[in-house]
Amino acid sequence: MSTVVELLADDEDAKVPEHLKGAFAVLGRGIKESPELRTGLGFTVIVSLGVTVASLVTPVLVQQIFDKGFAPTFNARFVYGRCAAAFLLVVLAFVAARAAGRRLVRASENALMHLRVRTFRHIHALSIAEQSEEKRGVFVARVTADVDALQEFMEWGGVAWIISGAQAIGALLLMLFYSWQLATAIVLLLIPLLIVVWSMQARLSAAFNAARTRVGEMLSEVSESVMGAAVVRAYGLDEQTHDKVEHAISERYKAEVLAHFRAATFWPMSSIFYAVALSTVIVLGSVYGRSWGLTFGRVSAFLFLADVFLHVFTDLPEIYSETQTAIAGWRKILAVLDLDIEVVEPANGVALPRGALSVEAEDVRFAYREGAEVLHGITLSVPAGRHVAIVGETGCGKTTFAKLMSRLADPLAGRIVIGGVDLRDVQSDSRRTRIRMVPQDGFLFDSTVRENVRYGRPAATDPEVEASFVELGLSDWVAGLPEGLATPVGERGEALSVGERQLVALARAQIGDPGLLILDEATSAVDPATERRITEALRRLSAGRTVITIAHRLSTAEGAQRVFVFDAGRLVQEGTHGELVIAGGRYAALYRSWLGNVRDADAAGADEGEGEPARTQT
Repeated sequence: MSTVVELLADDEDAKVPEHLKGAFAVLGRGIKESPELRTGLGFTVIVSLGVTVASLVTPVLVQQIFDKGFAPTFNARFVYGRCAAAFLLVVLAFVAARAAGRRLVRASENALMHLRVRTFRHIHALSIAEQSEEKRGVFVARVTADVDALQEFMEWGGVAWIISGAQAIGALLLMLFYSWQLATAIVLLLIPLLIVVWSMQARLSAAFNAARTRVGEMLSEVSESVMGAAVVRAYGLDEQTHDKVEHAISERYKAEVLAHFRAATFWPMSSIFYAVALSTVIVLGSVYGRSWGLTFGRVSAFLFLADVFLHVFTDLPEIYSETQTAIAGWRKILAVLDLDIEVVEPANGVALPRGALSVEAEDVRFAYREGAEVLHGITLSVPAGRHVAIVGETGCGKTTFAKLMSRLADPLAGRIVIGGVDLRDVQSDSRRTRIRMVPQDGFLFDSTVRENVRYGRPAATDPEVEASFVELGLSDWVAGLPEGLATPVGERGEALSVGERQLVALARAQIGDPGLLILDEATSAVDPATERRITEALRRLSAGRTVITIAHRLSTAEGAQRVFVFDAGRLVQEGTHGELVIAGGRYAALYRSWLGNVRDADAAGADEGEGEPARTQT
């Protein structure tokens, strides 16, 4: 198992972007991306160095007490004075360390908070070309687990390197002053340990990087299985889902074991080194101390200094492990922040005009990340106030084109003009208000009906929210809710039926007063009664606006003023429903197929004695 995981770690290391492979490059870039961490850092470093100096002065005081306070006779005033000085140093060091620690924790938590927010915003700013490539759980891991991995390093590990370095240098200089012979012996023992640490650095870094990757993959699988729990139970997919989640957990377990196994090899090495080094000082000091001119006080002080010096290296495994974890997490976060935001908002954007908006697409081409083109030179025109439908088989590119009209991504070539303005030049606020896309699933946030509608215009008042339902003829539906507009909708709106979620989504679109509505077949997958209610709400919502419907059922296309037919990413036909049926071609074939399916469904329903399809449950 170890060999397999090591290969995985090495493979993961090969995927790391070249500019993020070096540990110092990641640390430098990470600190640069978190300016909050640098606030007051100078104070923390100075105080920490002061604490280090205090810890190094104490052995000197011990040496003077032994050599001058007790020889040739006991000098009470000298001994008590030096003891008082040592006690005062310890107290001051404690107070200073506490102040530095509190400031560092505040700065670290502030930096972590802002890093989470920035990463979250960056993920949401990515185009659909990037969003479709990464699993949601991986992005969630970047904002949660990977940021958490930085906590120990920011609050302790980073400063520990500075303190440890100062302690090691200061202790070594004082040891050389007291006895260069004993100091040389310790340094010679230290060299093999440093060689081993250096040789394992790259492999340890790869192992921790692989572990952070497995965290994201595990969260992705767990998130997917939890969100799809209803489907898993309905289709009896428990075993397959369990196997996938168990595999992801197992892969994380193996990666974590490998990373910490490699880090754990430092612990016995450092402990053995510590014991051997102190034993060497005691033996050499006892045997050769007099010939080297060492007094009891100097040997005692040397032992204290050696303890300070050696503790730097016994603490090294923990510091190093925390640092590698932080670097791996930072590397993942920085890789996300390095993803290009392709949809760049204009500095001085143009506001879209009021009223219905015209739509023109000019040779629009689009491809998802590192994939083949899914739209091939789409050119079409929709006059303001027209109601049109886009039809085609699944995967023909009609939903992708709808997302381009909402500017969830920019075309690779060509342009989309809304209301006479290139979509790239439109103000973001104006675009989000004047262009509204109502998706098929009617996604709702875990809040109340009122707050979900208010997402359509955050500044809307309660009367305006109520008015949006009145304008759509939905007052009676609101009155029938348990708590009216204050009714909680649950996570993803699951406290409401599919159709009821669509009603809330339509009200959310209405309150923004859009000039262009993009509907992804809002009446599909609902019961007839709810469909009639949605259809009436759509009729009112569409009045005086340009409406583009992504039609999955051709009954929707029958009522459109014009129909655009997509096939394999190309616009192959356009015209009215009647014209296209008579003309033959792709639309006529789709229509014949759809009619056949409808007749078969009606015949099956009649044979089984069904009055109407089952209603969607609330």
